[in-house]
Amino acid sequence: MTENNKLTSLIAGCRRMEESSQIGLYRHYYSYGMSICLRYARDRESALEMLNDGFLKVFLKIEQYDSDYPFRPWLRKVLVNASIDYYRKYYQDKTEDYKYIEKEMPAYNEALDRLEYDDLMKILHLLPPAYRLVFNLYVVEGLPHADIADRLGISIGASKSNLAKARRKIKELLRSSHDIHMKI
Repeated sequence: MTENNKLTSLIAGCRRMEESSQIGLYRHYYSYGMSICLRYARDRESALEMLNDGFLKVFLKIEQYDSDYPFRPWLRKVLVNASIDYYRKYYQDKTEDYKYIEKEMPAYNEALDRLEYDDLMKILHLLPPAYRLVFNLYVVEGLPHADIADRLGISIGASKSNLAKARRKIKELLRSSHDIHMKI
């Protein structure tokens, strides 16, 4: 059975609510899904909760998936939305609502281009949840601030402020990491 046929079969089984197909789809996309959720999560346990919440939504809303299009982008969207829901549930009320817009820093950063994926993940996990969420939605997902603000229920200014603060914190972490490596 080809990869495409296997996926088609798993999705058809999920539409019939077959547990074996749900398990198969989960296992097939576990690593891909975790790589998405880890970008938004503070730790592995939170990422796993986001992933499981996302897959629950996939199984409950599998009828909304249009099989004329690739599955991965649809799954990615569901997982990003599950990550946003997780943020709202556990972190949103614990962050400040910024009333001002900080001057935006340039989008291009040479240091970020030189980072390995694991290094970037470590740095992202050190960011406060609101900064990490906005950074991922803007930089990785490519959403404009208006969409981010709408999805998170914050102002556009707060979105821009969180992005600027995330970039500044990343630069600080990169500088301190560089200083530590230079001393060794």
